[in-house]
Amino acid sequence: MIRAHDLAKTFRPPGRVRDLLRGRLFGEPHVALQGVSLHVAPGEILCVMGPNGAGKSTLLRILAGLLVPSSGQAEVAGHDVQRAGGRMRRDVSLVVGDERSFYWPLTGRENLMFFAAMHGLSRARASARVDELLNRVDLSEVADRRFQEYSRGAKQRLAIARGLLGQPRVLLLDEPTLGLDPRGAHELRCFLRDQVVRREGRTALMGSNDPGEVRALADRVLFLERGQVRGETRPDDIGRFLGIVDA
Repeated sequence: MIRAHDLAKTFRPPGRVRDLLRGRLFGEPHVALQGVSLHVAPGEILCVMGPNGAGKSTLLRILAGLLVPSSGQAEVAGHDVQRAGGRMRRDVSLVVGDERSFYWPLTGRENLMFFAAMHGLSRARASARVDELLNRVDLSEVADRRFQEYSRGAKQRLAIARGLLGQPRVLLLDEPTLGLDPRGAHELRCFLRDQVVRREGRTALMGSNDPGEVRALADRVLFLERGQVRGETRPDDIGRFLGIVDA
């Protein structure tokens, strides 16, 4: 369902004053990914772990079609990520907990209606789909509260609901329980694993650095370091792999 071969990504940041004075428009290049290859089978959950700056978010955004790789190829749900464009949107969904991507003065329901319109759903279909998803993520009772009044957990659940609007076959999850308290994180992980992925037969690739989250959700674990794949292991073997006895 997900295949990537020899993916690489190099960023060229805008030049600083000293660079411009030397006639350079760009600063020193930053290599975010180099030679990354992976595969994810249908119905599988693969987790990518690695220190901050290892390239996890860059990889997810390339697979979502939001970033163009500098080299290499990737295919997700049968779509070439460099050529599919908008055709991917209903089959592949990137779920991030970035609060800046929601409209704070609007209610949770209004936010979902807005994004449903971007998916091309008619008002009637959007309303029915939004009601269904609000119920599935247990937000029906707070659906008409403004987003800025939501708890961290409610915001994360709304992000998941948004990611499911197009009924995707593949979910790309970027630290889905970041910032949640232990109970809220446990409940959200169970929901993601049992209701969102297993029950619907979806495939998922998740970026996370939480060993507990990885054990609860993943079938396999891939490790990135400085943009390169450094190894692979089972979720129950993370501690030994990382040298952390009680991870």
